[in-house]
Amino acid sequence: MKMLTLRLKPKTLFGLILVLTGVIVIVITFTSNHIKSSERVMSSVTLETNDQREEYLTSLGWEFKTNCDEKQVQIPSEFNDVYTRYNEIQKSQGFDLEPYKGQEVTVYTYNITNYAGYENRDCIYANLIVCNNMLIGGDVCSTSVSDGFMQALKKQQ
Repeated sequence: MKMLTLRLKPKTLFGLILVLTGVIVIVITFTSNHIKSSERVMSSVTLETNDQREEYLTSLGWEFKTNCDEKQVQIPSEFNDVYTRYNEIQKSQGFDLEPYKGQEVTVYTYNITNYAGYENRDCIYANLIVCNNMLIGGDVCSTSVSDGFMQALKKQQ
């Protein structure tokens, strides 16, 4: 039986560990950047004007009253349970509000008129969250006390 012995000087061993660590860091950075860019599919939507916002909602299959409410909102610096769950809805549609913590954004609200299965359509709204004229999130919700809901922006068939 033959035995193979490998003797390394401390400097050589440290160099190998350093190279291996560098390779691991590069692989992790590459994969995390690739995953983040593929998750943000919808985040490149520019919504500078009301016409662009209306065109976007129409492209998702929504019909709505042409007037909209506009308000400035600050995204909290720290997310509580409600905001964490809301951000999960955003992540499911390719958005993420985490990078916008603490920032002031504009929320445009449109009254949806073609939501199937609801008689009282006066309480169904689409919210578009915009920062620097870029869509960063949104939802469709019902403010009804008896059967309220919140879902992603895309119309569910």
